[in-house]
Amino acid sequence: MMCEPDTRPAVDAYAYDPGLLSWAQCMGDACVVCHTKWPRPRRVLGHLPDGSHVFGCEECAALVGAEPSVSADERLFAAR
Repeated sequence: MMCEPDTRPAVDAYAYDPGLLSWAQCMGDACVVCHTKWPRPRRVLGHLPDGSHVFGCEECAALVGAEPSVSADERLFAAR
């Protein structure tokens, strides 16, 4: 079983113009807002015209109003 990124879209998913983004942002390797590459952004902040997702870091997700990836009442468990 592989770990999947949090791919739930923002409440109002934004469409981003790939012409205004860097290659790393279009590929999901950098935050679409602040260009941060590490840790790799995991929050879906919107999409490109071809339907692929663009990602952002937690701080930028809060800025654009993306819903939290985990609610305060939800607990996470890891099994090994």
